Amino acid sequence: MKTNSSAKKRFKFTGSGKIKRKHAFKSHILTKKATKRKRNLTKAGLVHKSDLKNIKLQLCA
Repeated sequence: MKTNSSAKKRFKFTGSGKIKRKHAFKSHILTKKATKRKRNLTKAGLVHKSDLKNIKLQLCA
């Protein structure tokens, strides 16, 4: 089974086995967004537990 190419570019595993992701809505139309909101979108987040199964299948992990 092949790894999904788009998934391997978007997700990384942490040392404890969780999956890191980036936040959306940080690419353009930034003038109307508050500085605090943009700063928080820069930080990495974790994948929600309801999505873990599908992402692990795409990553062949």
